[in-house]
Amino acid sequence: MTLFHTSIRSGAFALLLLCGSVFPAWTQGTATPKDGSVLPFPPAPSASVAAPRLQDSKHQRRVETRHLSKDAPNVLIILLDDVGFGQASTFGGEINTPTLSSLADQGVSYNTFHTTSICSPTRAALLTGRNHQRVGNGTIAERAVDWDGYTGVIPKTSATMPEVLRFYGYNTAAIGKWHNTPANQTTAMGPFDRWPT
Repeated sequence: MTLFHTSIRSGAFALLLLCGSVFPAWTQGTATPKDGSVLPFPPAPSASVAAPRLQDSKHQRRVETRHLSKDAPNVLIILLDDVGFGQASTFGGEINTPTLSSLADQGVSYNTFHTTSICSPTRAALLTGRNHQRVGNGTIAERAVDWDGYTGVIPKTSATMPEVLRFYGYNTAAIGKWHNTPANQTTAMGPFDRWPT
């Protein structure tokens, strides 16, 4: 488990019910271990045999390796802007939040992660487990500029939690405010590889 440095101010609050560890990206041309220390996992080899003639060939669907146990937990991350632990009743605040409390009671809650007091950088830090400037989000997406640490683009070398979980077999989605794509890349022209599902 990766726990994040606590720096809670009035900026953002997150409830992380469960998370996986982030592994380095898979590099081409090297043998990939099957233990999950390098992602993505290597593809399953073909089970078919191709002969010079079709009638002599054997077609058999390959069996993909299952990387999740049957009792693997669901993962839910909730990030709320402009609130802190003193507001939701789940964590001792005065605002009655029975649904949030119910979710928290069913899982594991982590409350130590780095927040930057503004949305895009805090989201980038939570999604990657890294410093917001190291992943190109030193400021909010609308202010992205072509300076290192401020491009508004999380580099492909910095895997996000949903990407890692997807490699293991989870279906992932982001619902609500994303705010981690530079404004000039959120049009119908794309690119679309920096948008959530």
